[in-house]
Amino acid sequence: MINTIKKGLFTLALALGSTAASAQDKELTLMLDWFVNPNHGPIVIAQEKGYFKDEGLKVTIQEPTDPSLPAKLVAAGKTDLAVSYQTSLTIDVAENLPLVRSATLISTPLNTMMVLDNGKINTLADLKGKKIGIAIAGNEEATIGTMLETEGVEFSDVEIINVGWALSSSLASGKVDAIWGGLRNFETNQLELEGYKAKAFFPEEHGVPSYDELVFVANANSYDADALKRFNKAIEKATIYIVNHPQKAWDEFVAYSPDTLNNELNKRAWRDTLPRFALRPSAVDKKRYDDFAEFMFRHKIIAKQPTAEQMLSAL
Repeated sequence: MINTIKKGLFTLALALGSTAASAQDKELTLMLDWFVNPNHGPIVIAQEKGYFKDEGLKVTIQEPTDPSLPAKLVAAGKTDLAVSYQTSLTIDVAENLPLVRSATLISTPLNTMMVLDNGKINTLADLKGKKIGIAIAGNEEATIGTMLETEGVEFSDVEIINVGWALSSSLASGKVDAIWGGLRNFETNQLELEGYKAKAFFPEEHGVPSYDELVFVANANSYDADALKRFNKAIEKATIYIVNHPQKAWDEFVAYSPDTLNNELNKRAWRDTLPRFALRPSAVDKKRYDDFAEFMFRHKIIAKQPTAEQMLSAL
């Protein structure tokens, strides 16, 4: 009887200890840049496999109603972290928003200049006199202009058409001859599934400095350095797991939301995104941030040039 009572008390103590530990978990809100997709693989895996929990974190993942809002909400102190872009971070810091990069999610550019692989456009020089569709206006003169310049074409030699988010359909239908903004892990696969073969020209191979496509941003004035270090550790563990076990990780990823994630486009995008995840999310190349800021300043995308130190957290 005494042993039974002791065993019961021991079990109760363990339960209470577990509850207390759970109550002490640091809560973080993370807003994605868009709805959940393979680009967010390490985030979902860290959540699904309990890696955040292992680090004493309770992370609430949110999807934005407007993709332009996440970083602004972080700057306003309304959410702790957001997935953003190095390009956007540079613009935001140049405009005095209190934001810093805390880690990298995808460490290579995904953006491309994309055409149909039908023999009509074989080099960027073939775009002279042609129509290029874009989704968002703002920096196309710098990016598209730089890429065309490497092939002897002036920006004024092409016609820019804002097609909104209908990039793939605009290219497939012939409304435009090329699209700027098609992602190498998504639009290529989407077009192929619709019966079109695409060819991509990569900005980092045509004069545009390389950059981190997706980064985590935090509020420069109020971020919790210890919590972010633990968050980064969980993301790194999830990334390593994905690289080591791509099929198992895919199964666990789609289990997060089977109705929206388990489809052929995402399966192909998952395959193409794997080599682009940052294996060391906390690591950073300061020169890369300085070089891209200088590029944006030189092309008058930003009015002043922020330094890497201004854009990076002190983790």
